[in-house]
Amino acid sequence: MLLLLLLSVFNAVIASVAPRSDYHERLLLRPLPQSALLASFNFRSNETSTAFEQQNFRHFPRSLGQILQHAHTKELHLRFSWGRWDADSWGQMPWNGAREGGTGVELWAWVEAGNEEEAFARWLTLTNALSGLFCASLNFVDATNTVRPVMSFRPEGDHTNASRLHLLHGSLPHEVVCTENLTPFLKLLPCKGKAGISSLLSGHKLFDASWQTMSIDVRPVCEKGGECSVEIEQGVDMALDIERSKRPQDNPIPRPLPISEIACDTSKRYNSHDSCFPLATTADPAWSLQDIFGRPLKGACPLTDTSPDLGYSVCINVPQERNITVHPEGQYSESRSTSPELRCYKPPRNTDFDLHLPSQALPTPLTHPTPPLFASRSINGHGQERGSIRAVIRNPSPTSSIEFSYLESLPWFMKPYLHTLRARIVGSPEDPVKEMYYRPAVDRKRGTHLELHMLLPPSSTLILTYDFDKAILRYTEYPPDANRGFDAPPAVIRVLASSETMGREQDRKGIYVRTTSLLLPLPTPDFSMPYNVIILTSTVMALAFGNIFNLLVRRFVGFDEVAGRGGLVGILRAKIQRLK
Repeated sequence: MLLLLLLSVFNAVIASVAPRSDYHERLLLRPLPQSALLASFNFRSNETSTAFEQQNFRHFPRSLGQILQHAHTKELHLRFSWGRWDADSWGQMPWNGAREGGTGVELWAWVEAGNEEEAFARWLTLTNALSGLFCASLNFVDATNTVRPVMSFRPEGDHTNASRLHLLHGSLPHEVVCTENLTPFLKLLPCKGKAGISSLLSGHKLFDASWQTMSIDVRPVCEKGGECSVEIEQGVDMALDIERSKRPQDNPIPRPLPISEIACDTSKRYNSHDSCFPLATTADPAWSLQDIFGRPLKGACPLTDTSPDLGYSVCINVPQERNITVHPEGQYSESRSTSPELRCYKPPRNTDFDLHLPSQALPTPLTHPTPPLFASRSINGHGQERGSIRAVIRNPSPTSSIEFSYLESLPWFMKPYLHTLRARIVGSPEDPVKEMYYRPAVDRKRGTHLELHMLLPPSSTLILTYDFDKAILRYTEYPPDANRGFDAPPAVIRVLASSETMGREQDRKGIYVRTTSLLLPLPTPDFSMPYNVIILTSTVMALAFGNIFNLLVRRFVGFDEVAGRGGLVGILRAKIQRLK
């Protein structure tokens, strides 16, 4: 739980100085098992509500602020995610999963409106504007993939007119996150990737990670008896493979080392001069910022808050015994006031900054927090007509029961049968479902919205299943890669409470767990048949037309007539003489 404690300390320190601090940034590095490294970038800035309404932007991005005002959006949460977080090996997701989204693009917002129709119209305005700003396909978020959650999301900001706010949620699981999304993301930052920790963000490294997510959160923040402000928080989290990141760009293909450079297990009977079984290394690999990100940190951002609490923008969470070399020497400040396992550094300005960690065997490696829930989801069944969904949710705590909400937003061509819904706890007759919200789909107009409020006892596993039918689409509704299948959005799980947190104030950001997206095969026609028909028809028409044309136009001459004129040579000689 050390990482969760560190992140909470960061948020508490940041929130305490939010009114006087316009912009700050922080990078947290944490080694993970299996030679992986978690890099969490966090950027936060705020603007007073008065200045925001008057469009007097200082560090708040003007392009995004004007979109929010035009669409009457009071709170916004946008996620770009790709890859899979290995919870079994890496433990709890950073920020308790509150800053991570499902595969692809996920968006939810609170829009101010008088009724649902007006809110949906402003929602479409918001998605279309964000689509152009971030070079993403958010304009494809329409009524068929938009839901209105009732249990899974809560506002993080302080809203004075909550009765007029409407929550809308949409996702595009097939969206591929790429450099076109990273470039506008960096342009929203005050230093725009030229200095500070954002100078480490490179598309080659970010999108080569095993798992990565970009988040944007905008919310109003009000202090007790103080002035309100509009706060924007941007984040980038990635899980990098250290050995893969250290490969040079001019030689990215991995090649085996010479056998003389490999530590071999000599106890194996087949060990010889030309065969080797490598020994498992227990030492942490050597790495540096230059190795991982391809470049050093280009000095501190000059717009960053220089207060003693927030000036340390680079932090690394490693055991106390881990050796770290900092460059340049003597031009930085170090702090370990929060925890002995957390070292924070204040980079100098206008000077490259780098951290070097040599290969070292540690007696006590860091422990990683266990997620509150483990969740997986899959499609079962066979054939082109129907199938079933099976979700497995496990509570690893031996003492604490977990109360959570389960949200599924299914496309309209997946038609579930509600009477087949079964939720059971393995080895227990108790019904885990406490409350359910269901809104059926309408063909080509809206998808299925299913939310469940469930309670899972300690050390137990819940299995949720239901059957569904597969709709047959019109031939114009299939994408170019129709045989690949269709993506179904991941399920969103929010931990509402546990027996250990009952009676205590919950974090507004919440604790979230998301499953992976699903690939659904639908009945697909043979799209090559029109091509075959066209080719065959064209061939028959060409043969028929050619023969008829020859019969109508070509002049047939008998052999005797040709011979009487001296043969073909004589005829050609006569024509040439006439031309002269």
